[in-house]
Amino acid sequence: MMSETTDQPSTTPDGKRALRVLVVEDSEFDARMLIGLLRAGGFEPEFERVETEGGMRAALGQAQWEVILADYNLPDFSAPRALEVLQESQLDIPFIIVSGGIGEDTAVAAMKSGAHDYLMKGNLARLVPAVERELREAAVRASRRQTVKDLRASELRHRSLIENTSDIIAVLDCKGIIQFVSPACERVLGTSAEALIDTDWFALAHGGERDRLRAEFEQALGQAGKQIAIEGRFIAADGSERVMELTASNLLDDEAIGGVVINARDITERLKAQAAMHESEEQFRVASEIQQHLFPRKAPELDGFDIAGASKPAAATGGDYFDYLTTSDNQLALAIGDVSGHGIGPAMLMAETRAYLRLLARNRNDLSLILTRANTMMGEDVGKERFVTMLLAKLDPEKRTLVHASAGHSPAFVLGPDGEVKSELRRTGMPLGVMPDAEYTVSRQMRLAKGDVLVLLTDGLEETTNPKGELFGTVRILEVVHKSRQLKAAKIVKLVFEVLENFSGNAEQMDDLTMIVAKAE
Repeated sequence: MMSETTDQPSTTPDGKRALRVLVVEDSEFDARMLIGLLRAGGFEPEFERVETEGGMRAALGQAQWEVILADYNLPDFSAPRALEVLQESQLDIPFIIVSGGIGEDTAVAAMKSGAHDYLMKGNLARLVPAVERELREAAVRASRRQTVKDLRASELRHRSLIENTSDIIAVLDCKGIIQFVSPACERVLGTSAEALIDTDWFALAHGGERDRLRAEFEQALGQAGKQIAIEGRFIAADGSERVMELTASNLLDDEAIGGVVINARDITERLKAQAAMHESEEQFRVASEIQQHLFPRKAPELDGFDIAGASKPAAATGGDYFDYLTTSDNQLALAIGDVSGHGIGPAMLMAETRAYLRLLARNRNDLSLILTRANTMMGEDVGKERFVTMLLAKLDPEKRTLVHASAGHSPAFVLGPDGEVKSELRRTGMPLGVMPDAEYTVSRQMRLAKGDVLVLLTDGLEETTNPKGELFGTVRILEVVHKSRQLKAAKIVKLVFEVLENFSGNAEQMDDLTMIVAKAE
């Protein structure tokens, strides 16, 4: 028996929905990022972060939580074990996995075990809608449990359930005359239940579909105890058309019912949404073409270097970025970035980032100043739910040196001829758009020798998983680069993408993939 865990949702004085969140996460930064996204989405979260089984058990016993957000892998805990702890407590709390990268099979197994949803940390645009949906479904589950209890106690409660459902429930006689109809008919069709009693149900149907609907209803009359699905247009009292999805159950022989039970659901808005989605497919295609034109058409020619880059979005449009910038001192800066999430929103932010960086690089040669100014400009446009990681690596072909500045981006690597990592280009500041007054530093100058290979990438490559849920990881990426170091840079990038695709078992791509390779010759 599942226990109730929440009261009616409350709101704060500023109209936000109060929300009690238990976060199973070993990273304070990631936990606060999730809470920040919920706050930006209209919630006022009260949260506690735990990272062990004991901590979770204590938290479940001390407070009533409305949703649990759990990272999949923690040093001393895991989402599957956390789910077991929740199930042992018999509390009905939405359990959503938020992971940096798990495979589809792993996610499906978690859902089968009882998890309500899973999100990728690289695509948190679904976080607020997922929480809202699970809160609604949790409320529905609680309502259903209460309904079962009430039905056993009283026929009056049974009627109360019918009267409060969003679907129209009606009982018709064999001629289609309404014997009973729930109050939902007034909300959907604009006519009260009292006015519809003893009238023809099919008189509500659109004139062009009335005969068809009646004929399908008559089919239900010949199939006692079975259900028949019917879809058709009905006319509301204000003259508007409503598309209804009906289920007809012949219970004429049931002494308690003695009629055909109709469950009618208004699907008008759902159909409109589907039509809008189909219409947007062409817009996505055009947007994808535009975005591809924003990426460099070819790599620059730089004395002593062979350079290539490519990007493969997970959706029609992606949030990854790469570019070749010419700074004010006529040197080349390789740029690679990642906007949180993927889709139209991140793609638009990526295009804006590209424009800022190109403008700033044209008038500056200090990478730290470029990032600092870009962060200030983007802070005015980026909402709390978005941020951009960015790495700039500047090459001096005469001195054969490299400096870099990184706004919270995944490390880049310099491989020596022996395949060993000579240098790791780590972050030198916060992601763009997180803190408006953030400052960035430039790394020490590094000399590149003949045979060195510079590898820049986004986290989608290392977080690609196989059907077993194993991450591809940075080590494998660097191994592929080293083994193919005799190839041209463009072929190395292409080979890495092919290896990733084979590793994933040709599964649906979960995150954008972007990579730049620069070989010192």
